[in-house]
Amino acid sequence: MDYRHLGQSGLKISEIAYGNWITHGSQVEEQAADACVRAALDEGITTFDTADGYASGRAEEVLGRALHGVRRESIEVFTKVYWPTGDGPNDRGLSRKHITESLHASLRRLGTDYVDLYQAHRYDHETPIEERGHRPDRVVTDRAGRTDGQVPSRGRSAGGLARHRSVGFGLHAGAAAR
Repeated sequence: MDYRHLGQSGLKISEIAYGNWITHGSQVEEQAADACVRAALDEGITTFDTADGYASGRAEEVLGRALHGVRRESIEVFTKVYWPTGDGPNDRGLSRKHITESLHASLRRLGTDYVDLYQAHRYDHETPIEERGHRPDRVVTDRAGRTDGQVPSRGRSAGGLARHRSVGFGLHAGAAAR
């Protein structure tokens, strides 16, 4: 497998990324999805792409379980935000609230403490560009007023903190590796 830099980030990703779209969690049995992820890993694929809206979040859950036990530092996990994740007025788009809540739900479903790239799945005409442009890189550090990169842990030891890496944020436009 060949690897390329993701834009100018310095992050190297596999030339071929494994995307699980809506098939995982809805159209493909989990055992088959797990076998596909294992085959991708066996071929040297280290980049896995999903989204919170794929199969109503089930695609992230399936991918998270399939990657369980894989050394997290050896893979890159990408996910996306925009599409509705509920029926409420703030359950869609690129508002600060939706980005924050969606990221934390994605982390929980994926079973990881961080994602390597967090992408806007679509352009949001309803959210001012100032909000979209400045908030995503602060999603992690804004939580609970902290500025040290830590956020309250969910589903971990009571009162504990989980360290989160800053996430990259970009508009999803297909293959971004160069």
